[in-house]
Amino acid sequence: MCGRFVITSAPAALRQLFGYVEQPNFPPRYNVAPTQPIPVVLMENGARHFRLMRWGLLPGWVKDPKGFTLLINARSETVLEKPAFKRAIRRRRGLIPADGYYEWKVEDGRKQPFFIHRADGAPLGFAALFETWAGPNGEELDTVAIVTAAAGEDLAALHDRVPVTISERDFERWLDIRGDEVDAILPLMTAPRIGEFAWHPVSTRVNRVANDDDQLLLPISAEEMAAEAGAAKPKKAARKAAAGPADDGQGSLF
Repeated sequence: MCGRFVITSAPAALRQLFGYVEQPNFPPRYNVAPTQPIPVVLMENGARHFRLMRWGLLPGWVKDPKGFTLLINARSETVLEKPAFKRAIRRRRGLIPADGYYEWKVEDGRKQPFFIHRADGAPLGFAALFETWAGPNGEELDTVAIVTAAAGEDLAALHDRVPVTISERDFERWLDIRGDEVDAILPLMTAPRIGEFAWHPVSTRVNRVANDDDQLLLPISAEEMAAEAGAAKPKKAARKAAAGPADDGQGSLF
């Protein structure tokens, strides 16, 4: 699953890597969350373009968005059958530039966040599916979901799902929607190779969307993790007594 991610590479470097014609200038983001606008690279009229879309796919056939589940991820195993994704996988594929993402692992009864990134430090492109939702008053909203796959042997230690990342050599193949066939892109929807990604524990400050700074990426020690766990215990007990289990803030997995 992917419920938070990071974009820290310079805009010029991402433009060179993904090859879109626009020249957007945007600040680094250290805690990108669902429902926020995120960059998506797509193919249109024979060229790659940069678009901002809401993270959380909304199919065109949805009548009332308020009553529809937030689709931040799309399972690779079922995208050809699920009504929300079966058209997008054929005609609306994109790439989301990123430099890593966060995952949470339960340790000693609490969720410990980890920052996951390419071992070589290079930026990456998440496989994405997008749709444009049209409202009853003529409004339009571009929305997107990140494709996920079953985790490989190494990343499975953190979570059983991982975002699908498309290598630079396969960008063209993933973005090519000139035909209606998907056989060529199905092999791309797999987990990263073992050893391709590295990770380290980070502060639980990342749990709050309002926190968006470079300190979120810093590794924390076992002593710091223990201190955070101790500080969180009284608050956790109070919330449980008042309102039951708290949501982890990672959004919904479809």
